[in-house]
Amino acid sequence: MNRAFSRKKDKTWMHTPEALSKHYIPYNAKFLGSTEVEQPKGTEVVRDAVRKLKFARHIKKSEGQKIPKVELQISIYGVKILEPKTKEVQHNCQLHRISFCADDKTDKRIFTFICKDSESNKHLCYVFDSEKCAEEITLTIGQAFDLAYRKFLESGGKDVETRKQIAGLQKRIQDLETENMELKNKVQDLENQLRITQVSTSPAGSVTPKSPSTDIFDMIPFSPVSHQSSIPTRNGTQPPPVPSRSTEIKRDLFGAEPFDPFNCGAGDFPPDIQSKLDEMQEGFKMGLTLEGTVFCLDPLDSRC
Repeated sequence: MNRAFSRKKDKTWMHTPEALSKHYIPYNAKFLGSTEVEQPKGTEVVRDAVRKLKFARHIKKSEGQKIPKVELQISIYGVKILEPKTKEVQHNCQLHRISFCADDKTDKRIFTFICKDSESNKHLCYVFDSEKCAEEITLTIGQAFDLAYRKFLESGGKDVETRKQIAGLQKRIQDLETENMELKNKVQDLENQLRITQVSTSPAGSVTPKSPSTDIFDMIPFSPVSHQSSIPTRNGTQPPPVPSRSTEIKRDLFGAEPFDPFNCGAGDFPPDIQSKLDEMQEGFKMGLTLEGTVFCLDPLDSRC
């Protein structure tokens, strides 16, 4: 199996798998900002982004503005960027959308990663100052990506094609049920119009014999109650009542619970599972490239 990430052979993970799978690893850093980039990977790409954001920070610093502090929470579910005091989430970067991560070997504080935005689908480069923890954070993101990729394969990734087919069938059934409901409503409207017409055309004062109402095809409308009562009894007992489906309507046709890519059983197929699995499969297939690189910034950019 091909590895989902690339890094030097001498890399070592910083944390236990349990820490990233069941919890998250917090880091404090300064957030220089994010900027759009043309490519999802590449040293030159992040070098230009770092230079651009550092230059912008120099200007803001000369105006008296400080670099905002943030808290990074890294787990197999992504990299969250929060405001340290209020814990308000500013950015939530899912791991399968992160394609490149690098730390600066000349400035131990700077690290960056490229993530595809979930709304605009643009590639954004995020740049941070982490007080000599840049390489550790880069490795932690790489480890989280590796664990998430393996867990995805163990759970939802192995049978993506099967899930696609079942999701397609489920969507078709839902469409048919919706179409059937619309047809029933149309038939009911026609029956009501016909009934009103019959009442308005009957002679005044005359009493028409009461008979079962029929539809436009001169057939008695189907009724679960009347149908059940017409079933002959056996040994003097009524057949068991038909169970109500009202509780099933609250869930989908397969009884699916909210989608979790790392906790989905054989029968859990939410309506939108196809698009989500496609997106995750594509992201993990692209992989994450980790690099320790030299940004070669100008002396003016050596410190923020």
